[in-house]
Order: sequence, then structure tokens, then C-alpha cells
Amino acid sequence: MKKVLGLSVVLAVAPFTQAADIEAGKARAATVCAACHGANGMSVSDTIPNLAAQRSGYLETQLKAFKDGTRKAAGATSPAAIMNAIAAQLSTEDIANVAGYFASQPGATGAKSALLPNVAKTHVTFPEGYKESFSKYHTISFPATKQVRYYYANKTAVAAAKAGKPLPDGSVLFAEVYAAKLAADGKPVMGGDGHFVADKLVVYTAMAREAGWGKDIPEMLRNENWNYAIFTTGKQHRPGVNQAECLACHKPLDNVSYTFTLKQLAGAK
Repeated sequence: MKKVLGLSVVLAVAPFTQAADIEAGKARAATVCAACHGANGMSVSDTIPNLAAQRSGYLETQLKAFKDGTRKAAGATSPAAIMNAIAAQLSTEDIANVAGYFASQPGATGAKSALLPNVAKTHVTFPEGYKESFSKYHTISFPATKQVRYYYANKTAVAAAKAGKPLPDGSVLFAEVYAAKLAADGKPVMGGDGHFVADKLVVYTAMAREAGWGKDIPEMLRNENWNYAIFTTGKQHRPGVNQAECLACHKPLDNVSYTFTLKQLAGAK
């Protein structure tokens, strides 16, 4: 995740319109912000910015920009898009309080906050034998990353999508992520199907749901019972993955079962 609240985008700092309630800001931060930026504003990852001791006016302006969409990225899974999804759920009062809380915290010390255990863990396991039992229903080429992804779904998910119903507990969506084969000029080679030609397997991604899987996830991040996972080519959970980023990215998709490919899934053969 790139710097979301960094200095790469310069926006004028708006004056405070109300006094911040530090304790209320702390409580709100603990429910969602802490999953990535840490409970005390010290982030959980080198790729996520610290918010501790940042000027409250700056933080408030950025959050308002994320909320109203004036700071918005084109990619649905970009860091800015994740912040758009979270900030949209914050009231004007929440924004002022959260900004005030992080501004009141000590500055960077080099330490990192721990991931929230209920968010960091995932119940998703690698679906052995998926190629025999799942339906391959979609392919997407990603020019920005020079990747191609093949999407699979189990029978439970396919049946519900075809019936026009929300995806129920027991659903599993899975993707193989490949680096595209590159031509001599460094550009991806296009196959006869109109998609990049797959070269080397990079990772697997998965989303699945079962009863109770969402009960310990804060409401602002919860995707009903969905959990997410990234697996290495050795079929093991990839270290350092923060499920909070997946939850936040998919949060606005509640009307399409929290998926980006429900339409294609309904057309699976």
C-alpha cells in the first residue's frame, strides 16, 4: 500500500470548524484506522504512513477529500480507493476527532504497531483440487502491473450467482495471478483470446465465507462473513498480508456480494 496520507498530493489545509474530542477520536481510530495505521498512529507496515503527530488540519483535509471523492484514484484496489471506502463512513465529527487524536500522539520513533488480531487473521485455506471442482469464469489483464489473472469459483458461488442471489456462506472465489510474458520491447504479449499470455505464476488470491467468520471484524471493515487471503506459489499464506486492506477495498461492494466480478460469475459455464 503506497503512502495514502503522504505529501505527494498537496491540498490546502482547511481551518478547524469544531473542536476535536480526543477520546472519541481514539475510540473511532481503534475500530478501523488501527488496522493499518496503528492504534497510536505508528503504522503496521513500511508501506503505510505513520499518522502520529501529523498536523490535525492536514489530516482532516485529507479525510474530507477522500470522503467527498476529490482525492480519488482510478484503480479500484489502489490505496486511495481504500481510503475513499473508509472515509465515506466517517461523519464530519468523526473526521475532526480522528484527526485531533492522531495529531495528539507522539511523533515517529521507528516502532510499529501490531496488527489488530481479529483483522489480521484469516480463516481462508488453500482450496486443493480447485481446477477439478471449481469453474473458471473470468480472465483480466492488468496493464499497469503487466499481469493476467484467471478467476475460479466453487459450485456454491456459481449456483447463487446464476440464480441472481447473494453469494452465501460456503462460497469461494479464487484467482491465479501470473506475470505476463513480455516481448523484446518489454510489452506484454497478447494472446488469441485478447488477454496477456501468462508466463510465471506470482501468487494466488482468495476470498471465501463461512458462518461466523465476520463476527470479530469491526463493523467499518466487515464484509458480512467474507475473509481474504493471499497464497504463495507454494500454497502457503503469504507473510505480512494485512486483510484489513482487502476488507476496506471490498466494503463498498455490498450490493454485489462484495465482489468485483459478480456479473461474470453469473455467466459462468
